[in-house]
Amino acid sequence: VQLQASGGGLVQAGGSLTLSCAASERTFSIYRMAWFRQAPGKEREFVAGILWSGNLPFYKDNVKGRFTISGDAAKNTISLQMNGLKPEDTAVYFCAAGTNPTTAVYAIWGQGTLVTVSS
Repeated sequence: VQLQASGGGLVQAGGSLTLSCAASERTFSIYRMAWFRQAPGKEREFVAGILWSGNLPFYKDNVKGRFTISGDAAKNTISLQMNGLKPEDTAVYFCAAGTNPTTAVYAIWGQGTLVTVSS
């Protein structure tokens, strides 16, 4: 299974972008999907995720209220609606999928998509 992310771009501070991620094939072995990001010179960090069991979203604290993750478990697709973007949101965003039903280990990663927020 491969993940394909899209939707990055350049936006002014306060603007919005929507990222999308789709799996290359339908599979029942994915239990969660998430977005991570990596800013220049920084480590990759978790942004938002969703558990297919119960369709439960969860977020990094500093994006709560600004970002919304949604998805389709049957298709293994997720989106990240990002509002109120700030320059510090600038990063390469990666989507990932977890194949273990009990641990938050992400075994499948897509290529990154660059989000640049200008001040």
